[in-house]
Amino acid sequence: MTQNVLPFKYEEEKTTSGMTAVAGLPLFLELFYGMGLNKCISANLAVRDEQGYSDAEVIKALMMLNLAGGDSVEDIQILEGDIGFKELAKKAEKHRVSKKAKKKALKRWRKQRKRGFASCSAIFRYLKAFHDEQQEKRRVAGKAFIPASNEYLSGFPRINEYMMDWLQERRPSFVATLDQDATLINTNKKQALLCYQGFLSYQPFSTYWAEQGIVAHSEFRDGNVPAGYQQLRVLKETLAILPESVKRVRLRSDTAGYQHDLLRYCEQGENERFGRIEFGISCDVTPEFRKAVIEVAEDEWQALFVWRRDELVRSEQEWAEVVYVPNKLGFSSNGPSYRYIAIREKYRQMLLPGIEVVNPPELHIETMGNQRYKVFGMVTNMDWEGGRLIRWQRERCGKGEEVHSIMKEDLAGGKLPCTEFGANAAWWWIMVLALNLQSIFKSHVLPAGWENKRLKSIRFNLINLPGRLIKRSRQLIVRLTSGHSSNALIWQARERLRGLVYGPAG
Repeated sequence: MTQNVLPFKYEEEKTTSGMTAVAGLPLFLELFYGMGLNKCISANLAVRDEQGYSDAEVIKALMMLNLAGGDSVEDIQILEGDIGFKELAKKAEKHRVSKKAKKKALKRWRKQRKRGFASCSAIFRYLKAFHDEQQEKRRVAGKAFIPASNEYLSGFPRINEYMMDWLQERRPSFVATLDQDATLINTNKKQALLCYQGFLSYQPFSTYWAEQGIVAHSEFRDGNVPAGYQQLRVLKETLAILPESVKRVRLRSDTAGYQHDLLRYCEQGENERFGRIEFGISCDVTPEFRKAVIEVAEDEWQALFVWRRDELVRSEQEWAEVVYVPNKLGFSSNGPSYRYIAIREKYRQMLLPGIEVVNPPELHIETMGNQRYKVFGMVTNMDWEGGRLIRWQRERCGKGEEVHSIMKEDLAGGKLPCTEFGANAAWWWIMVLALNLQSIFKSHVLPAGWENKRLKSIRFNLINLPGRLIKRSRQLIVRLTSGHSSNALIWQARERLRGLVYGPAG
């Protein structure tokens, strides 16, 4: 008898047994409802206000899809095929809902509802409602353009603002360190535009709130829109939605933020609410700046110490204060003055006899004495010691790149659903809401030690567990595998979640 490679075979269950492959995902569903996100979404989005799946139901489904690992609209079929989770999600929609509201929900359907989640075609139609074709007519070839959000798309920032307020009430932070940066999404969409690296892409620009570990603001953009385009406007919009309990703001950015209007706005305290905003921003290494760096005396360079396993150790870089007034900033004696810091690192490429030395312009190589150095720079209005300031400013790089990686690889931000700009912007925003939900989950629901873990680890240890949904005495029970190592984590997470929503047991 012919056998397979290994002596086993697959068989399909003969009945719908309530099995689920994502027994840990209901915890995120519980947090979604516990935060009141369903009500917030209904109050701020009105795409589906009469028939079919409500806004809250569609957004909830796509957020859960992100968390479960789906990255396309078609992946909703996987959740639909998960009988256990589908039934639990349907029951959650009716939890603590009045009879009047239940009757109203039934009237949304001309025929009996059979699916747990909206179909692919229904989701595509839903996303297209966020697209504004009139804005597309305003495009000018070769120019950066950010389409204005229509009435539906503008609801997402308000939902995100609600999430920030909810988090701030439970873990207040009186300082908001804002990291602003853009990321490129490689795509083959025919409507996409070429980015500065020469490939078709979109380039969303996001503001990350470091203390709370969430994205405070995000703006979906075409690939040809420079990262620093209208960055001051984005900063103002972010400042306007920060919770009232935030008292102080600091800003970090790469060279995209090296703009006179942005620096002046922060230094001169033009924001009525926060006043002077401290900043650390990478500056352009211009010929004038490089000349100023060369003029720094050798004994003024100091070793740069960096953190390695909770210990400050000496790195291969050095830093020094630079006397530098850029021409574009020095036109007025009454204008603000800034502090410039240079960082240098030995350039170790070997020199071969008889071969002309050509320094790559993008590396900013300068010769000081008998040594060649790579040169970097930053501008600030803060009075911290230089090494501390550099370490603080560089925290943006590591965390910002990690967040972008989570957006595009762990979640569905790296694969856009269609060609319509507004629909893709809505898809991006739903991903951001899912990103912030999982961040809140890690910091408030899971025990200490999980806050810095990637979503891949959360899925492996918590979400992708086998279970069976059982109905007994008007109760729903998610039965887990006996003795599984993650069971204790689920019990602990549920207890913390209950306390987070309702307060500690009396």
